[in-house]
Amino acid sequence: MDHYIVSARKYRPSTFDSVVGQKALTATLKNAIASGRLAHSYLFCGSRGVGKTSCARIFAKTINCLSPTPQGEACNECESCRAFNEGNSLNIIELDAASNNSVDDIRQLVEQVQIPPGQGKYRVFIVDEVHMLSSAAFNAFLKTLEEPPSYVIFILATTEKHKIIPTILSRCQIYDFNRITVRDISEHLSYVARSEGISAEPSALNIIARKADGAMRDALSIFDQVAASSRGNITYKSTIENLNVLDFNYYNRLLDCFLEGKVLESWLIYKEIRDKGFDSHFFINGIADYMRDLMVARDPSTIVLLEADDEARKAMAEKAVKCHPEFLYRAMNLCNEADLNYRTASNKQFLVELTLAKICQLLSPSPGNSGEGGGQLQKIAATDAKTDTPPAAKSPVSPPSKAPATVQPSAQPSVQPSVQQAPATAVSVATDAPAPPYSAPKKTVSPPPPPPASATTGKRPIKHGIGTFSISSAGNRQPQQSPSLTNEAASKREASYTATQLNAAWQEYINAHPSSHILINTMRASFPAHVADHTYRVMVENEKQHEEMLSAMPSILSTLHDATSNDLINITVEINKGEASPHTWNERQVLSHMVENNPELRDFIDDMQLTIG
Repeated sequence: MDHYIVSARKYRPSTFDSVVGQKALTATLKNAIASGRLAHSYLFCGSRGVGKTSCARIFAKTINCLSPTPQGEACNECESCRAFNEGNSLNIIELDAASNNSVDDIRQLVEQVQIPPGQGKYRVFIVDEVHMLSSAAFNAFLKTLEEPPSYVIFILATTEKHKIIPTILSRCQIYDFNRITVRDISEHLSYVARSEGISAEPSALNIIARKADGAMRDALSIFDQVAASSRGNITYKSTIENLNVLDFNYYNRLLDCFLEGKVLESWLIYKEIRDKGFDSHFFINGIADYMRDLMVARDPSTIVLLEADDEARKAMAEKAVKCHPEFLYRAMNLCNEADLNYRTASNKQFLVELTLAKICQLLSPSPGNSGEGGGQLQKIAATDAKTDTPPAAKSPVSPPSKAPATVQPSAQPSVQPSVQQAPATAVSVATDAPAPPYSAPKKTVSPPPPPPASATTGKRPIKHGIGTFSISSAGNRQPQQSPSLTNEAASKREASYTATQLNAAWQEYINAHPSSHILINTMRASFPAHVADHTYRVMVENEKQHEEMLSAMPSILSTLHDATSNDLINITVEINKGEASPHTWNERQVLSHMVENNPELRDFIDDMQLTIG
């Protein structure tokens, strides 16, 4: 029985032309060899399994070949090539820097550099994983790397170029190896399968290529694993079962749920996936990748970004036509948020289910809820599909009912409330203009903005759970009015009061709110100043005080009305644009004011040489 050799070693490239996925780089190396323009040190960078060490060995064999081919390849027939192929060449020395990273190891390497080649032109030193060298070893290597003997060539290989010190980088020609594409890996695996007499479905090889993540060595190892489990017949089904890969059919079914707004059905699909043993974090990232693939498949110019064969690209493009870019953007964003929150979520299953529900709501929001921009997306999707269904965003608005004369017109139409509100004096805000004159007629309060109109009836629904309730659907039932509100609205209190009573009520409110520091300090600094009739003005010093006073004004007015038995009291809040109020003076300003109005005090301060600490 022949000794079994794994595919990663058996099909390792032996010529530049057999290197997969690095055509531009290998062409450059061949041209350099053909023209004799060889550098004394090279740095090969790239991720694992892309051919760095293989290219270094091919390069070393080719430059020592005694009769290279016209294409710039080694002949594999001369004495030097045979010695290399048999592993007996003394002109190629490989050093693993991961296990030989000390200064002593580099010193031994430097000693070997002094020995000229026995046969051939060059001695080639291949230092793999060079970023693992210690700082002292790097420094010991610098001089030899910069000025080696004419017959020495260094080839350094690394997966982490950023860890190499700049002084080493500056002494090397740097070659960056690309990640191998899914298409190139699939084609090479197909060649290996034919060579080994193994039948393999193209879709199965595509799954292996995607799983390899750009590394040919990983792809060949996975290929061996799947071939062993499937007994030489590699099918799509056996591949996804062996590699524990989620079938794309699940994502296609989920997409249909998303487009049709079937939340519960998407949860059932998620349960199927969990029951098969797939991790929820892997699942949510899989949806994100699927949405990204749909995005790039929408445009022929970007479909090349989809790492798949032509058949898979065509199928994805057909799916992508159904999806608007805005829907895909929002779906990817929701998946990204779920990914960021996954590790900290106490209930990970609920997090994933909530994300699925949100994605379903993007195009088909439940009644009374537009979801994450669902109304707008529904409108866009309807426009793209050229259907006759009116988009949800264009909702008819009821005409405004006639409002009392004292209510100021607003930009949005308002609806006359069926329940009469308790009488509360509106707070007018001004900054520079004088307070308006007092007017005795009854005041009414504008109702809060009504909810958006329903897209079908034009009536404004009241949200209740996931459904809606329209006022008109209640039949002839009328909402009951509160007796206290009706009686109070019918008779306003207009008792007489004094300024002392008003100030006492003001102070009473201050004492009742000791924790509202900004508010009570503002109220202490500025008691109400009479303007006209029952209208008063309060001056504040800045925007923050202005906001605090406006926020608390309904409560303040209620206290003043009850204390004076007069509901006509109105207070305006203005920001002081001139000099600071005496109530807000600091100690120096108070002293300056006193000295200015009392010359004897100035003399006393000068005589005693007093200052404010």
